[in-house]
Amino acid sequence: MKGKVYLVGAGPGDFELITLKGLKVLQKADVVVYDRLVNKKLLKELEKDCELIYVGKKANKHTMKQENINKLLADKAIEGKIVVRLKGGDPYVFGRGGEEGEFLYKKGIDFEVIPGITSAIGGLAYSGIPITHRDYASSFHVITGHLKDDSKELNWKAISNLQGTLVFLMGMSNLKKITKKLIENGKDKCTSVAVINWAANPNQKVVIGNLENIYEKVQKENIKPPALIVVGEVVKLREKLNFYEKKPLFGKNIVVTRARAQSSSLIKKINELGGNPIEFPTIKIKEIVPNNEFVEAINELRKYNYIIFTSVNGVKIFFNKLFDLGFDTRSLGHCKIVAIGPATAKSLIKWGVKADIIPEKYVGEEIYKELAKVIRTGDSVLIPRSKDARSYLVDSLKKICHVKEIKTYKTVLGNGDKKELLELLDLGKIDYITFTSSSTVKNFIDIIGKDNIVKIKDVKFISIGPITSKTIKDYGLKVYKQAKEYTIDGIIDCILKD
Repeated sequence: MKGKVYLVGAGPGDFELITLKGLKVLQKADVVVYDRLVNKKLLKELEKDCELIYVGKKANKHTMKQENINKLLADKAIEGKIVVRLKGGDPYVFGRGGEEGEFLYKKGIDFEVIPGITSAIGGLAYSGIPITHRDYASSFHVITGHLKDDSKELNWKAISNLQGTLVFLMGMSNLKKITKKLIENGKDKCTSVAVINWAANPNQKVVIGNLENIYEKVQKENIKPPALIVVGEVVKLREKLNFYEKKPLFGKNIVVTRARAQSSSLIKKINELGGNPIEFPTIKIKEIVPNNEFVEAINELRKYNYIIFTSVNGVKIFFNKLFDLGFDTRSLGHCKIVAIGPATAKSLIKWGVKADIIPEKYVGEEIYKELAKVIRTGDSVLIPRSKDARSYLVDSLKKICHVKEIKTYKTVLGNGDKKELLELLDLGKIDYITFTSSSTVKNFIDIIGKDNIVKIKDVKFISIGPITSKTIKDYGLKVYKQAKEYTIDGIIDCILKD
């Protein structure tokens, strides 16, 4: 049975610009064949067993020839697989999607096209340039900056007489020629021009000039492909409409060291504020199984007056086990519930449980201070938490009452990409590294290696709280800022105030 091929436009830069339909087929794909300009964050939406094939192209440097890409799509579909051909922008706007569709048609293979936002429109919008405007341009024209046959020429006379906005794609190597030909064929040399590098990405860079001087300005700024060339008076609106580059974290590269399962809220906030979150998971959360002690504690919940949750992970693992064993939240009706902080309290609410006690500061010492006011000698406290947690809370409470600590999970070394991170550090492209626990610090050093500590000496370390800060200092490193509120929002606030 033959499969199917989807030719999908991912949009420009910002991974959230993909269409809902495009995202849905991506999530069910067996094979994804993707290009250089596709935001890699989209690849995290794939099923674990999805086959990834990179066929990216640079000028004069192709990973795979187009005819081989065509054949690859057909072969995978013949194997009965759902194939997504993922392209930056739109598959039919200078994306070779038409050629691929033709080939699939000839081979009798079912295919579907899912359009994307072309960089010719979306890339301009993210640069503060509307492609049309009633006062400046009533039409627009998207033109290739690089013809298939180098011996042929564009109709420069006709192009130069167009009154609308001109957008040249794939034209950086021909920028000098493009500006020269437009002037020679009647375009005013003072016509506004913008060159947009890495449009709709956090490292977006825009150079403004006119037909006469833009080439010189671009050379001075050392702009390389990918870039868009925009010719027209709509460029003048950039100063008023440039929303993207005005976001508070625009251009900032921020390393997130949390476990991948936990990092989504921090990554989302950085994205929303215009920054570039670089995922470098230093830990993985692994439930301890089998765990007879854990099962026994749940079966004997009536014994406990208090249950203390010290992390979101602890909450998730506890309630999954509770329900797996045939119980529900009614089993906790007699207990006082303690949460170390607002994130943990919020995760409890998802299970229908509201925390009775949340300390003002989100550390074990503060939990102890709160409980010391109310706990009696005959009380019993259950603490389901990480194997790697500090002993302070358990040791302190044991002086007052009975405490049962259950180690429900452990943290193991994550899979952060050491090579990629060290390359970015060597290029000086890391602005901040965020640490949300002592484990993230220890594992970060373990992954990059102590011999590379010198490379992070000048990077700004943002710590979630005093315990994490102490671990950073133990490695001879400097804490740039520590969150006042020991939460993800506290970390974001630290960076925003910098």
